[in-house]
Amino acid sequence: MRIVNLAGRLALLTGDGAVDVSHGGFDADPDAVFGQWEALLRWSAAVDPATAVPYKDSDLRAPVPEPRQIFAVALNYRPHTTEAGHEEPAEPLVFTKFPSCLAGPYDTIDLPPGHVDWELEMVAVIGRDAYRVPEEDGWGPVVALTVGQDLSERTVQLAGRPAQFSLGKSFPGFGPVGPALVSVDEPADRDDLELTCELNGETVQHDRTSNMIFPVPRLVAHLSAICPLRPGDLIFTGTPAGVGNRRTPQRFIGTGDTLVSRIGDLGEMRHTFRSAR
Repeated sequence: MRIVNLAGRLALLTGDGAVDVSHGGFDADPDAVFGQWEALLRWSAAVDPATAVPYKDSDLRAPVPEPRQIFAVALNYRPHTTEAGHEEPAEPLVFTKFPSCLAGPYDTIDLPPGHVDWELEMVAVIGRDAYRVPEEDGWGPVVALTVGQDLSERTVQLAGRPAQFSLGKSFPGFGPVGPALVSVDEPADRDDLELTCELNGETVQHDRTSNMIFPVPRLVAHLSAICPLRPGDLIFTGTPAGVGNRRTPQRFIGTGDTLVSRIGDLGEMRHTFRSAR
C-alpha cells in the first residue's frame, strides 16, 4: 500500500493515479491515517486501479503532517562514520528534528545564510504505540517507510562545543519526506533498499540500507527503551557517505540547485532551492 497526502487529503496510489480514501468510507484527514491503517491495508488490496485519477506532483505534501516526535540517527553507515573522522559508535547516536521543518516531496526550499548540506535517509514511520520494545520485535511498531532528507545548515549545526545539532537541522523545509507512506510489506526486502542522492544530475550519495550499523529493529528498541513511541513518529535512520561538508573541496547546496532523493521501492523526491526572502 502507498498512501499519500494529496492536497491535504489521504489518497491511495495505484497504477498511474490516486484514489481518495473517502471512496472506501475512510476519513480523508491525513492525521487520521494510523487509526485506520489496518482497514486501509485490507481495502487497498481490492481497489480497482481503473478508478484512479491523475494527480500533480506539486499537490503531494508531507505524508505525516504533524508528527509528535522526529528522531534522527547520526553516523549510522560505516563509510560516513569514516569520512566524518569518527570511530564506529557502540550505541545509536540520536538527535531530534523539530516538526516545523517538515516539507513535501516536491517543494521549493528556502536557503538560509550559511552552508546547507544534503543527507538522504530512509525514514521509518511508527504506526502503533510502543514502549520498551525488544529488538527481535523491532519491526512491529513500524507500519511504513518513506524517503527523507535531513537537510543541515552546517554553521549552526556545528557551532559551540559540544555541537548541538537540532536547530541547524530544523530550518523551515529542512525535513522533506515522501512521496508516500509505503507499507512495510510492499518492498521486496525492507532491510535492503538502494539509496541514491543526486545534486544537479550528479550522484553524490549511493549505498544500501543493509549497510546500516544499527538497523531499524535496533533503533526502535533503543528509542523505545527511553521514549514511548506514538503513531506518526518519524525515525530518520541515518545517511550514507558523500555529504558536502566532508568533500575536498567542500560543496553545498546553492540557489537554483536541484536535489533528487531516491530509495528503491519507496519512491523519489525532487527539490529546488532559492535564497530565503
